[in-house]
Amino acid sequence: MSVKLDYLTAAVEAIYDAAPDPSLWPHALGKVASCFDNVGALLQWQREDGTFGVIVSESLTEAAREYEARWSQHDFKGERAVRAGLYFGGEPITDRHVGPFDDAYVNHPFYKEFLVKHGLGWFGGVPVSPDPAIGVVLTVHRHFAQPQFSDADLEVVGLLGRHIEKSLRLSIRLLNAELTNVGLGEALARIGIGVFSLDWSSRLLFANPVAQSLLGEVFDLVNDQLRVCMAASKGPFESAVTRTLRAEAHDVLSEPKPILVGPTTTGRRFVIYLLPITAGALSANHFLTHTRAIVLAIEQKPAEPADPAVVRDILGLTLGEARVASLVGSGIPPRQAAERLGIAEETARNVLKRVFGKLDISRQSELTALLGRLVLR
Repeated sequence: MSVKLDYLTAAVEAIYDAAPDPSLWPHALGKVASCFDNVGALLQWQREDGTFGVIVSESLTEAAREYEARWSQHDFKGERAVRAGLYFGGEPITDRHVGPFDDAYVNHPFYKEFLVKHGLGWFGGVPVSPDPAIGVVLTVHRHFAQPQFSDADLEVVGLLGRHIEKSLRLSIRLLNAELTNVGLGEALARIGIGVFSLDWSSRLLFANPVAQSLLGEVFDLVNDQLRVCMAASKGPFESAVTRTLRAEAHDVLSEPKPILVGPTTTGRRFVIYLLPITAGALSANHFLTHTRAIVLAIEQKPAEPADPAVVRDILGLTLGEARVASLVGSGIPPRQAAERLGIAEETARNVLKRVFGKLDISRQSELTALLGRLVLR
């Protein structure tokens, strides 16, 4: 099925509006579902320590409650996807990738007593990586009376997933900071990344403590407007600010890419993301109500593996390939990398061979050098 441009634009705008206000995610997921005339959409995430969470569109609230109370341990579709390694690779997936729609499927209690009850038929999903320590999966559900997700549908799911990934780079951290208990201002003060907010004219409205510490080293203020200090990054950053504030459909929908900044005078390196915020998205009494763009500045720590999403975007790999490359390129042997990623060692080595082939290298030391030169390690 084809997705109307205005539906897709509205979904992407809602996704970014939820970045500084996680309470808006159910609305944003509703907009995502509406792109496909679907039952609903949800985000599931799991941290490295095993803790997890879920956010659903309003239409799936009742189903989510029942799933958590009774069905989470009987989700055979999710189990099939995990066993097949489909969440590892980062590519969009649907029912045909998980397994056949056979007797075992239709006779399973999870199907008969839960999916059918809530109209949850076919799904389209995509894993995303908003943080190296957190895995997130977007899934969109439609009724069995509708057609299954086509390859064209999955391309759209994948694009929406990339925008969700970038928005969650702020939202996930705010949720970790217990926003509901302390308020947005205090939550922004607690998170370990730089957050700037700009108005429609690119004038700086707000900077959290980490962002303030970057002024003079990473950023400058010129007539109250935010600028990057390093000459090589000035043009890309200013062009990105212009596109973000212009907020035309083709700018909003374009595949998000990071801006690499550094090294600074102290040798630090950063990846920068710009998030558009629509007028009226935040309530009149919200202290970011006049914000039209949010700038995230995330330091790339030399002692840690490179962010897989950044590796993916800069080197043109899949997310699964980038996850392996990030760990192995940081000096972790393939066997240990496989253990951390929850995949077989043979799988990790096969993925590494593909990485070497794509990057035209043949040794782990070459991968390490390449990441250090291009991905800010």
